[in-house]
Amino acid sequence: MEWIFKNKDWLFSGVAIAIPLAVIGWFFSGRGNKQAQKSGDNSTNIQVGGNLKIGNKADDQ
Repeated sequence: MEWIFKNKDWLFSGVAIAIPLAVIGWFFSGRGNKQAQKSGDNSTNIQVGGNLKIGNKADDQ
């Protein structure tokens, strides 16, 4: 307990930086890449969040 009283300045100074950074990070993380997919009857749909490569490396040359 005594250690907290002696070091309260540097211990709690990080909170003044951490809380605003957490709020900013939370705000910008909600604006990420949103994906939506609509399909018709009797259809097969594949949704990929990145690059999709079908085949093998020999086909590329």
